[in-house]
Amino acid sequence: MRLAGPLRIVALVITVGLTWVVVSILLGGPGSGFPRIQQLFTSPESSVTAEPRARKYKCGLPQPCPEEHLAFRMVSGAANVIGPKICLEDKMLMSSIKDNVGRGLNIALVNGVSGELIEARAFDMWAGDVNDLLKFIRPLHEGTLVFVASYDDPATKMNEETRKLFSELGSRNVKELAFRDSWVFVGAKGVENKSPFEQAEGQVP
Repeated sequence: MRLAGPLRIVALVITVGLTWVVVSILLGGPGSGFPRIQQLFTSPESSVTAEPRARKYKCGLPQPCPEEHLAFRMVSGAANVIGPKICLEDKMLMSSIKDNVGRGLNIALVNGVSGELIEARAFDMWAGDVNDLLKFIRPLHEGTLVFVASYDDPATKMNEETRKLFSELGSRNVKELAFRDSWVFVGAKGVENKSPFEQAEGQVP
């Protein structure tokens, strides 16, 4: 059963390192210039211990990424109370502190070779215009990594074309995404397979 409303305070966390493994998984083969992605899914509950805090590395990861890897961490917004965060290589791309997140879908586009931020924007999926989102993701270049973190409502304004475009970026869950589901997703333009770097909560199985 899907939980909705401000009583549901659930944040989905993806802790991942970008490595050469991501190319094979997302793009179906080596040598394409993409970093690969290794993932570790955690929850807020699992990070609470009675022991002293261990040393944190880039983006607050519990262990360092090997050389020539990129590290990132994503947290979806919790209901309509706590905003989402997208961190890459110890640089906060999107957060409430940076004042560049909003209700709906928070999306950061990243160069898949250099790891440099291309653009970051928030799209209101409750009262906004879905055409703004479509104009943002339609013209993506091959090799662009797409980081998505939801906040409050990711799906009300989604139409068939929107879901199709995210599916082509590697999403499995976007077709079933509904009102106030929590969603974090990393995909790429030009993927041949579904991305393993996605988590959604609140959906009816």
